Amino acid sequence: MQEMYLKYIHSTAMQEKLYKRTLTVVVMSQIFGGAGLAAGITVGALIAQDMLGTTSYAGLPAALFTLGSALSAFLVGRLSQRFGRRQGLSLGFITGGVGAIGVILAAVINNIWLLFFALFIYGAGTSTNLQARYAGADLASEKKRATAVSIAMISTTLGAVAGPNMVTPMGKVASLMGIPPLAGPFILAAVAYILAGLTLFIYLRPDPFLVAKAIAEKREKQAHDSEHDVGKLHETTINRVGIITGALVLVLSHVVMVAIMTMTPIHMQDHGTGLTAVGIVIGLHIAAMYLPSVLTGRLVDKLGRHVMVFASGITLAISGLMAAFAPGESLFWMAFALILLGIGWNFGLISGTAIIVDSTNMQIRAKTQGSVDVWVALGGTAGSLLSGVIVSYSSYAMLGFLGTYLSVLLIAIIIWERMKDKRHVNG
Repeated sequence: MQEMYLKYIHSTAMQEKLYKRTLTVVVMSQIFGGAGLAAGITVGALIAQDMLGTTSYAGLPAALFTLGSALSAFLVGRLSQRFGRRQGLSLGFITGGVGAIGVILAAVINNIWLLFFALFIYGAGTSTNLQARYAGADLASEKKRATAVSIAMISTTLGAVAGPNMVTPMGKVASLMGIPPLAGPFILAAVAYILAGLTLFIYLRPDPFLVAKAIAEKREKQAHDSEHDVGKLHETTINRVGIITGALVLVLSHVVMVAIMTMTPIHMQDHGTGLTAVGIVIGLHIAAMYLPSVLTGRLVDKLGRHVMVFASGITLAISGLMAAFAPGESLFWMAFALILLGIGWNFGLISGTAIIVDSTNMQIRAKTQGSVDVWVALGGTAGSLLSGVIVSYSSYAMLGFLGTYLSVLLIAIIIWERMKDKRHVNG
């Protein structure tokens, strides 16, 4: 392996050049991938409702592609660890594209079981889109890792914003092809995901993860001159407390965001707010989730991971309190609460991702990232399902209070990690 990447191993200039090229390729793929995300969110439930003739199972499509996302996050992480980002990510995106084609076929032949299976496969695109954020950071220096992650995230926004606006045009395209109009967005998803996969497969050469792995192997060989150095190398490159911390930050911030976001439209409609106003609030929330990414990445690199986790916890906690106390009919205050919710999630995702990267070495990094994203996906599913139960048996205000409580736990987690680090140093 090292012979293949020799010019990169011995040249920091070549490493920097490949790093910039990798970011460009990841940005291209993420724009396509973001467009592919929209179909499942926008019309997946509507197709199921149309086939079944009932709204009773409207939440099942989202649950299916979320579960598919969790499984594929695990598999893509393992594939990337063994064969590199190029193989793992391109296969994940193309699998998502195949799932989208399956949804179209299910709509044409009106087969609900094929629809459910296809939605599960379609979930591979969702998790791959999220895992692609790691590829940009493989060759980034420690001071640029969060920035690299943020660039990948903001490029997803371009496709994610364009995707929902294509629902009506793609419905007309589907009608012209003899396909049910609701399946139209999945035509876009199939093309977008497959293009994202092909972009990575064709252009992500040499593979940034394999190059970074070769560089790490070289450094480890150099450390073999001293057994003390080898022991020190392994001790400092894997930080299990850091992995747990990063995972908890990612999962908790995602659970809080998904839980409050899921029930906000229902809460606003219960207070007489129209669909247009609800759409504005959710649109502003999604923009707040991704648009601050470039600034957030720089802040995480400059101020530190822990500072930004604190910022995430405080921002999410304020958002939860605002959601609890704001009048449900107030467009301004609900939008303000949801904007803060998106920003807090953004802080948590980028800082938590950076902590995971910092705490792992190349021997376990990709598979650890995949495993953590499984828990993020499952946490999102649990947050979505439990939020409905909490509001049904209590109130939306109680959901906001619980979100605030979970947000404060982010601060407690960082304090716990610092105490662990001090004990380790003193020990």
